[in-house]
Amino acid sequence: MNFPNTTKPIAAFCFLTLSGLTHAQITSGTKLEIVVANQVAYFHDAVPYGEYATLQRQTTPTTGGRNFRSWTSIGDVVSVNGKPAKGVSTFWTTFIGLATNPANGQAISDVNGRFAQSIGTLEILQEDGTSVGSLMLQGTIGGLVVPGRPIGGVGANFAIVGGTGAFLGARGFSGQVLTSAVPLVGAASVSEDPGIRRSRPGDEWTLRMTLVPLHAPEVITTPSGPAVVHSSDLTPVTPAKPARPGEVVSLFARHLGPTTSTAEPGQPFPEMPLQPVNSPLEILVNGTPAEILAATGHPGSIDGYQVNFRMPPDTASGNTTVRLSVAWMAAPDIRIPVE
Repeated sequence: MNFPNTTKPIAAFCFLTLSGLTHAQITSGTKLEIVVANQVAYFHDAVPYGEYATLQRQTTPTTGGRNFRSWTSIGDVVSVNGKPAKGVSTFWTTFIGLATNPANGQAISDVNGRFAQSIGTLEILQEDGTSVGSLMLQGTIGGLVVPGRPIGGVGANFAIVGGTGAFLGARGFSGQVLTSAVPLVGAASVSEDPGIRRSRPGDEWTLRMTLVPLHAPEVITTPSGPAVVHSSDLTPVTPAKPARPGEVVSLFARHLGPTTSTAEPGQPFPEMPLQPVNSPLEILVNGTPAEILAATGHPGSIDGYQVNFRMPPDTASGNTTVRLSVAWMAAPDIRIPVE
């Protein structure tokens, strides 16, 4: 990203009036759809410990699916909300076979059809390998649909119990749907070397989540409207002085997460160098992606950010919707006038 020379003066113009700013309404949750491919479940079958991860060939589990059997799954994060991403999915799962009328070693229970309990981590990277953060999940697989589940996420009852990076302190609910054609293509013995995982068939899963961040991203609002200014002269965008198609404007926001610096969390952003936002950032203007020129922490602020972007050249005049998203989490829409 390029960082215009006007970045610091514009930031100072807005943040010196911080005492007059108010918070926008925070959304209760955001939808994430994370696709995990090449997933292989390594079953902890009865092989000597010294033979774990040794065989340089595809294997199959050596015992049947009896209760209390466990396995470790490893897969690749390949997209988030339809956009390419990288990362890894790791889960430890134990078969529990809950049934109201148990048979063949199932466990009797008033809850029917939950066949496994699982705990796992999704570590998510940008497409270029930059770390974004992790989500920690735990819960059960199979059985009844739980009220409030994400639409389509019927295959699991996972709670999002925490996160790191851009997802620090996140909570929420996740289901999962098997999207590969044949289930358990990627079933292997724990004796198989996981270094050959990507060269063998694996499953593809889609995890559909309702994510509730600790602090949702938000554009700062002032008594006169959203904190958006003209980059050319630092004056606010107002009906009397609207934005123009193709113009560079700046908005000011909170809760955009970590920056690429090594600054200690909770400490003010330094004067120099400017601290770019670490997570993927997107601005949509009436649904059209805008060119983002800079997104940095404001010097001296702990949780204040400036985003410089160019209005799309074909933006229609009128009251225009602007949506800011960071790490695929959207802030509440704002509206600014455009001539």
